[in-house]
Amino acid sequence: METNPIEIFREWFTQEMNVTKVVIPTACCLSTIGIDNYPNARFVSLKGIESNNLIVTGTTSSRKGLEINQTNKIALTFWWTKTERQVRIQGDATQISNELADKYFAERNRDSQIVSIISNQGKKIKDIETLNKRYNEIEATFINQNLTRPENWGGYSIEPIRIEFLEFKPNRFHNRQLFQLIKGLWTKSELQP
Repeated sequence: METNPIEIFREWFTQEMNVTKVVIPTACCLSTIGIDNYPNARFVSLKGIESNNLIVTGTTSSRKGLEINQTNKIALTFWWTKTERQVRIQGDATQISNELADKYFAERNRDSQIVSIISNQGKKIKDIETLNKRYNEIEATFINQNLTRPENWGGYSIEPIRIEFLEFKPNRFHNRQLFQLIKGLWTKSELQP
């Protein structure tokens, strides 16, 4: 097996993407330390790997964003059903540049862009019709025009410090390998199933 965990992750990710039939194959669970000190988890979509860091995007003023901005230590968990593998990543998150955020926003489908512009993600709402009306206004106003990324939409670059690979086996002797970044070098340990 490869000794660079980022390359192992890329290989496993590619293998799963080649065989999976799930609608959102890039989904992963992002866990943060809550603003109330309780763990908080939600599913997000992995957008890419830039300079060996994993990129997730979203509203930076949402609870997720507030929690990352308060404590940037996060965890990502991937579960891939077709290849029967799990990857757990812990690391430090930093906000991506405006240029990179613009790039990822431009790659979103138009509906997602409009919802990002009109919605204050995670905040209470009195009625959905207000958002529907605002959606229709934006859609009608900006026909055949590129939409501008809202200020509170961006993303996070996650620099892994620990990556655990688990490959399920029918006999329950699952293969588990833990990579930890120590003084700039990856160390590898085999874990019991």
